[in-house]
Amino acid sequence: MPHLKRFLVGKPLKSNEEGGQKLGKFKALAMLSSDALSSVAYGTEQIVLVLTTLSAAAIWYSLPIAAFVLILLLALTLSYRQIIHAYPSGGGAYVVASENLGQNAGLAAGGSLLIDYMLTVAVSTSAGAEAITSAIPALYGHQVAISIVIIVVLALMNLRGMSESANFLMIPVYLFVVSITAMIVWGFYQILTGQIPFHATQVVGGVVPGISAALIFRAFSSGSSSLTGVEAISNAVPFFKKPREHNAASTLAIMAAILGFFFAGITFLNYWYGIVPVAKVTVLSQVAAKTFGNGGIMYYVIQFATALILAVAANTGFSAFPVLAYNLAKDKYLPHMYMDRGDRLGYSNGILTLAIGSGLLITLFQGSTERLIPLYAVGVFIPFTLSQSGMIRHWWKRHTTEKGWIGKSIANFSGALISFAILVILFVYRLPDIWPFFIIMPLLIVVFWKIHTHYQMVAAQLRLPEEIAKHEYSGSTVIVLVGNVTRVTRGALNYAQTIGDYVIAMHVSMDENPNKEHETQDEFKRDFPDVRFVDVHSSYRSITGPTIRFVDIIAKNAAKRNFTTTVLIPQFVPKKPWQNILHNQTNVRLRTAFASRENVIIATYSYHLKR
Repeated sequence: MPHLKRFLVGKPLKSNEEGGQKLGKFKALAMLSSDALSSVAYGTEQIVLVLTTLSAAAIWYSLPIAAFVLILLLALTLSYRQIIHAYPSGGGAYVVASENLGQNAGLAAGGSLLIDYMLTVAVSTSAGAEAITSAIPALYGHQVAISIVIIVVLALMNLRGMSESANFLMIPVYLFVVSITAMIVWGFYQILTGQIPFHATQVVGGVVPGISAALIFRAFSSGSSSLTGVEAISNAVPFFKKPREHNAASTLAIMAAILGFFFAGITFLNYWYGIVPVAKVTVLSQVAAKTFGNGGIMYYVIQFATALILAVAANTGFSAFPVLAYNLAKDKYLPHMYMDRGDRLGYSNGILTLAIGSGLLITLFQGSTERLIPLYAVGVFIPFTLSQSGMIRHWWKRHTTEKGWIGKSIANFSGALISFAILVILFVYRLPDIWPFFIIMPLLIVVFWKIHTHYQMVAAQLRLPEEIAKHEYSGSTVIVLVGNVTRVTRGALNYAQTIGDYVIAMHVSMDENPNKEHETQDEFKRDFPDVRFVDVHSSYRSITGPTIRFVDIIAKNAAKRNFTTTVLIPQFVPKKPWQNILHNQTNVRLRTAFASRENVIIATYSYHLKR
């Protein structure tokens, strides 16, 4: 097993080698922007899918809807650049909301993001699987298996460390950037030169019978899913090389510019070409086919690049989830294990939790991107709203010392207003799709507070008082659990006599083989005449119950004499780890059973086998 781990994860890194894992702008763009950039593969499609539930003629509304999405992108980008400079330690929406709106608001933002990052992985890998099956129809029906394989690969890649992950991600991310840029530029060139005539289903401004505000709002909320991942860079500022804030803010601006160009370009081409969504083939696939010709080499390049970036877009979740879990654990709202670094200096427990959670989501929703998108949008727009609102309060508290605070507050207010409006739209028009969120979030916040309360109680109980009362014991009683008379027994008894004033050997006998039980007793008394031997009979083949009852009696009597009570459990350790499965784990069960006893000390005597 250690050799397999080294092969999959790599050799451990020293703590002082962390600097080698920091990211420059070029690598960070690949590692932290893949989610946002990849969302253009399904953002336009989600708008058009909603509009075409009325009629194909309604597709022209995708243009003004896209314009409002771009306005929201601008407001969020300006706001998150401010967050990067104001909170360079990372943590994003969780830290901003906690410090400015209160801890419950922070937990709502943090919990929403934890869910959203799981959905990021689930949606991205599901969309990647759909892109693969669009290009290779023979694989249709295996989307769940493909998604799970992608998640396992990404988890292993992230366990190897940030720098190696970024090196791998640069290939699919920059291939996608170049290929989509080429598609949009070539598509516009063909439109301007008249090679592709106007095939839109309806002219801009055309009357579409039955159109309603509800439909527009639903389409807008679905299209806004393209903005998920914008906050990831603000969460991961500590990952950047110095100057961290400058590099992170620059990377965010570059990502937003590329995202805006892609989203606007694909939406316009889709409208101009008059493309209507069809089953088993994505809208982006149809746009590429119309631009380059179905079956052309560039069409397959686009499909391949899209499948790759959708697959690795989940890596944004793998980058941000562990850091957010670390911040919550640091504040004692998640288990402390999320603060532990792995061999490659990454937060391995966060990575594994994310992989398992997203795999369960994909299995539960059968890899359906369309069913996951509404939950995905809610999970990200709650933190958007809270972080923007928190930043307004942040500037207001500093209005006497911060120059330009009014302009910064306006940017935050715009982002908060639009994000809140999208939330209202989702709550009103997509409630049948997002209702699980209203169950999961309150439960998650309750869990956060339960964990926090536990840590507070533990700290209070472990804190040393100003005057420490020291208890002086008169002696110690040691109970050695004996199965058979072996070298392990001899070693355990010899050790017990060095630490105990009163040593008892306890054996549990059963009805299956009474002759063997008598032989064990006789052999023990012959070899250890000076040690008290107690045989406890068990009629129900249980060792744990009779042992606990006997130890409780001895511990009670020892306490009257001001003695401590120690239970010494002998065990032998096989030379090879796999050999453990060949032996019963009675010692493990006994240690677990005695863990609840306050006045009993549990110790283990290990005898190591040579072969």
